[in-house]
Amino acid sequence: MKDTLPDFPAQWSDPDDAPPYRAVPGTPADPWTALRRHTPARISLGRAGTSLPTAEVLRFAAAHAQARDAVHLPLDVDALVAELRARGFEAVPVRSRAATRAEYLARPDLGRQLDDASRALLERHVQDGTRVDPTPDTDADADADADADADAATPADAAQAGAPTLCIVVGDGLSAVAGQSHAATLVGDLRDALDDGGERVAIDSIVVATQARVALGDEIGALLQASLVLVLLGERPGLSSPDSLGAYLTWAPRSGRADSERNCVSNIRPEGLAPRAAAGRLAWLVRESLRRRVTGIALKDDSDVAALDRDGAAPVLPGDGA
Repeated sequence: MKDTLPDFPAQWSDPDDAPPYRAVPGTPADPWTALRRHTPARISLGRAGTSLPTAEVLRFAAAHAQARDAVHLPLDVDALVAELRARGFEAVPVRSRAATRAEYLARPDLGRQLDDASRALLERHVQDGTRVDPTPDTDADADADADADADAATPADAAQAGAPTLCIVVGDGLSAVAGQSHAATLVGDLRDALDDGGERVAIDSIVVATQARVALGDEIGALLQASLVLVLLGERPGLSSPDSLGAYLTWAPRSGRADSERNCVSNIRPEGLAPRAAAGRLAWLVRESLRRRVTGIALKDDSDVAALDRDGAAPVLPGDGA
């Protein structure tokens, strides 16, 4: 990872000072202190006279700085594409019409539209009858694939033949840190979850988008004629979660889709909903969406109930076993 993007989530202080926190000298004992081991929320902060202890003020300032940095740090597209390739995926980089981060923050509408060059790139893939293939060629396969490309089916052909197509869009959103840190892991875990039992659903294409809003996936999915589009986007940073990733699933993507027509799985990060647990939930939603041909309010997330029915045991809580 390049110097422009530090490793996250960063430690707020010395590792020995991580929850459960050591009492700050001179701070009155608080009966809530023992609860701090169970949450990153700011509880039982103590006091120094009528104020917060200096250590807590500094922790808050550090958390606020990390949240601001998460909004403004750029996504390292080359590093993310390389990480995806290392996991066996190819990805195509695109941009929204927001030319700068300042414009992206001030004009949300531009983050929902592809710029002209990116749109032309994806249109060319469709017009040429080629796919934004998520699986890179090996040297041994290159010659055979070159002959097969002429006869390769487009996503539209696959959809007409009844084969489902899933397009994944990885975007920076309001926290490039989230996509940089967790997107490649989540995509790999999702591939495994989709391959595990039931009808196999292949990841048809992967696109990495900068200055991206959720609705940008609608235009991308429509251009690539995907059955479903899954947008992985950095969520608005919180003071204890600068690296939270959101996943938005939309059936039959097209420009103009409403938020009520999407399913969202949020707070994907090791300290929240672990990527492996999120992948299992998303795989269930993908299969149910393809079966029912809907997403959004018409598709309730009953993945935990399905796990209970299948295993005869309590569903795994987010983060367990990850």
